[in-house]
Amino acid sequence: MAEGLEKYGLDLHCTMILEEYRDNLPVFEIIRDIVYDKLKESIESNGIYLNAIETRIKTEKSLAGKLEIKGSKYATLEDITDIVGARIITFYSDEVDKISALVDRIFDVDWANSVDKRKMHELDSFGYNSLHYICRIPKSLHHDPMHPEINTIRVEIQMRTALQHVWATMYHDTGYKSGVEVPKEYLRNLNRLAGMLELADEQFSLIRTNINDYRRQVQNLVASGRFDDVPLNGDSFKSFLNLRPFDKLVKRIAAINQAEVHESSILPYLAVLNHLQFKSLGDVDRMIKDNSEDAYTLAVYQIGNTDLDIISSTVAIQDLCVVTILKNKGGAGGLKHMFDLLGGSSDYNAERAERILQTAKQLPFMLENGE
Repeated sequence: MAEGLEKYGLDLHCTMILEEYRDNLPVFEIIRDIVYDKLKESIESNGIYLNAIETRIKTEKSLAGKLEIKGSKYATLEDITDIVGARIITFYSDEVDKISALVDRIFDVDWANSVDKRKMHELDSFGYNSLHYICRIPKSLHHDPMHPEINTIRVEIQMRTALQHVWATMYHDTGYKSGVEVPKEYLRNLNRLAGMLELADEQFSLIRTNINDYRRQVQNLVASGRFDDVPLNGDSFKSFLNLRPFDKLVKRIAAINQAEVHESSILPYLAVLNHLQFKSLGDVDRMIKDNSEDAYTLAVYQIGNTDLDIISSTVAIQDLCVVTILKNKGGAGGLKHMFDLLGGSSDYNAERAERILQTAKQLPFMLENGE
């Protein structure tokens, strides 16, 4: 008998399985690493964002406890399907099915021993509503003639949501694995909480689906040019920017000095557009159509007599906003507020705003407004 195994008090058959476990620990480590690496690689390449991927090898003590209870069930070590285990924790319940499809493509799934515990529907089963796939590593994925058992030893891969994982962990700590019988009123409260978590799991997935549907609808409206039908917000503004609506004006302004255009984010200007009380993308589109000539003229006055040879790609929307503010009689105060929104409040913003106002006063649109 291998040293130390007698302490578990197992019969000869179970002790031999435990000794076989010790002999195969290096192989289990290889299998664990292959499973982790292949899962991580496939999930990342498919753009799925996870809470976690966990892998483990069952400890000798845990295996001994399992053999003590049902050791006669197993003829050899390979009959035990969860020596090596992996757990994939997703944020959304619908992603469990996506992960399961990837697992099916990567590994050989032992369907006879795999189980979808989501179909059990017991009142207290929420934390165990996970997919349990029993898998083998196919030779096409990894083959080592020195260790053919890598392709025969089975691995248990569990797939569940983060909320299911939280519940299962909590239930293990407070429920039947605590070694103390829990009063029924406490178990009842746990089961009530399970119902709340299950509802939350469903709602998170539903909300994400609705948001994705909304984004697709916005993208379609933007692509079709129906800007008045699209409320102005972060998502719609990003879709609008994909059309590069300010490029024409940027290029005209750059041509004044044959300047190079440095790409910068236009997204911060959403705060300015909201302050201007723009409600839809149609308002932004009209600003471009109505004010581009005046914005270009302002740019000529600002940089025409300079040797500026690099300009920001935000120059167009900035000058468009300047013209809009001044046409609405916002004055230097309105311009300062715009710069404060973009970069934080400072005395320099007041000086900058006053300087732009003095330049703009020479332009036709200001004279027409009686400025």
